[in-house]
Amino acid sequence: MTGAALAGTAAVAVPLLTREAAHEQAKPPMLVIPEGWRANQIYDAVDRALKLPLGSTRKSLGKASLALPSESQGNPEGYLFPATYPVEKGATPESLLRFMVDTANKKFNGAPVAAGAQRNAVRVYQAVTIASIVQAEAATKADMGRVARVVFNRLQRGMPLQMDSTINYALNRNTVHTSMDDTRMESPYNSYQRMGLPPTPIDNPGEDAMRAAINPPPGDWLYFVTIRPGDTRFTADYSEHLRNVAAFNAAHPASGQPQQPSGSPQQLPVTQPPR
Repeated sequence: MTGAALAGTAAVAVPLLTREAAHEQAKPPMLVIPEGWRANQIYDAVDRALKLPLGSTRKSLGKASLALPSESQGNPEGYLFPATYPVEKGATPESLLRFMVDTANKKFNGAPVAAGAQRNAVRVYQAVTIASIVQAEAATKADMGRVARVVFNRLQRGMPLQMDSTINYALNRNTVHTSMDDTRMESPYNSYQRMGLPPTPIDNPGEDAMRAAINPPPGDWLYFVTIRPGDTRFTADYSEHLRNVAAFNAAHPASGQPQQPSGSPQQLPVTQPPR
């Protein structure tokens, strides 16, 4: 009896395993969009996921009918929400981009974000822009709220943001060193030369960055420097900030022309941390 029972169990298990394997095979491939990716990175990822020539997704924007805010002027930067998306059979660049934008709208158009934006006297699109700066500048999730507070404090005081991440966006690069020449470049994204927020988000922020942008902690910070991972120093005192900049320069010696510390008068020929 025992042997017969075992034989029967084994006979039933085979088709169950076969069905499970078939189910696994039927799952669509997934497209992972990390927090902080720029739109051009996402376009390339969609091209790869759909096995299309590079540039195909970018060219499809005009016919994607994306539900973007009017302020974006058709630029989806900031609204290609970072998440994991199934690449279903028959998916197109347009369908994947719409999925991302629709996901962003569900996240950003809800009551918590709208109320948080209103509480901070900004529009939702501006809150997304601030979140994108926070995403690019904050070294850790724990730093995000204080970075957002620095942005708000500078805006409220009529100070230029002087964020290296905006220049990196304009130059389509990522670097921890920004030269004085960089800070003089002609670009609407040059937050050293131009007041206020950049004209669009500079990446696609995740929920943590958005949460920081709509609910930053209280504080008087105006400057911050990440000396090394886990050591970001925030201050409202410019002299203390310069000491922090010196600590950054000691930890990250830079060659070439002098660099400019974020939030610093441009005549100071000192090297610059990433923010």
